[in-house]
Amino acid sequence: MSSPLAERPTLRMVAKEAGVSVATVSYVLSGRHRSHTIKDSTADRVREAASRLGYRRNDAARAIRTGKSDLVLLSLTVLADPWSQAVAATVSTAVTPFGKTALIVADGDWRTVLANRTPDAIFIDSVPDPSQAEELAAFASQGVQIVAFSETLEPRGFDVIRSGAEPRCHLAVQHLLERHDHIGALTSRTTGFARFDAYVNTLRAAGKPVHSDDVEVFEQHPEGAYRAAMALLSRPDRPTALYCTTDFAAIAAVRAAHRLRIDVPRDLAIIGVGNTPEGEHLDPALSTVGPVGFNEALARIIVGRLTDREGAPGEVFDFPWQLIVRESS
Repeated sequence: MSSPLAERPTLRMVAKEAGVSVATVSYVLSGRHRSHTIKDSTADRVREAASRLGYRRNDAARAIRTGKSDLVLLSLTVLADPWSQAVAATVSTAVTPFGKTALIVADGDWRTVLANRTPDAIFIDSVPDPSQAEELAAFASQGVQIVAFSETLEPRGFDVIRSGAEPRCHLAVQHLLERHDHIGALTSRTTGFARFDAYVNTLRAAGKPVHSDDVEVFEQHPEGAYRAAMALLSRPDRPTALYCTTDFAAIAAVRAAHRLRIDVPRDLAIIGVGNTPEGEHLDPALSTVGPVGFNEALARIIVGRLTDREGAPGEVFDFPWQLIVRESS
């Protein structure tokens, strides 16, 4: 009796079954066939042959042989944020033709994940502690291609994305001040947070008081933002304009206003932060501050790290935010 190992289907067997080359089978089953102009009909024939034979790719053996895991990790702090969802969808679409799989790291816990596995690349959406630069540099020296979002880090074998977000958040509050004297805020935290500081500093610079009753702190998910918006907008002396430190909080505020039969923007102006696709397609379309075309640009940077810029010393990429006025304000 032959051993199970001897009976295990191989790439060569799949190629013979499908009537194509071994290289074609490899490209199709690794997801790289589109970058090699292989016809969809041929790819379908290869997959059908692999299914008939019961072929399964040995990823562990491939990783040992090539030094590649074919994984691109996305360390996203708030998974329920539409911005995070849009990033995940765009990056996943971009890396799939290169045989890579994009996986989300829950709660932004990139340190634990990198200590236990070595992805080909990782995007980190928040590095609040500058001292973590040493860890990032160490992981980069081990061959991990890193793209980190930070206003303070300097590249050390990894790429850094900057946005200049805080000044643009000031523009959002100034925009509301053009027509409103009573401006409230929805924020995830009030201390050490540049987006909330922009609210306080801009009001004070305009000679406007900052009242604690005009501020609600929400938990870091849409449901928490909705509850905070309902609490703030249900007050007898509610604000006539609302600055929200994320787009998902602003979207929740629009929904809360609808529930309370408050017309947006006639009775309440709302502006968010982030420029997410969901905000743009909201009714009314959400005013916001944020980068334009960021997700596509991020995907190009990550693909570059996987191809021609693999192992590069690291660069700073600036994506200045801008005020985007739409129907909600």
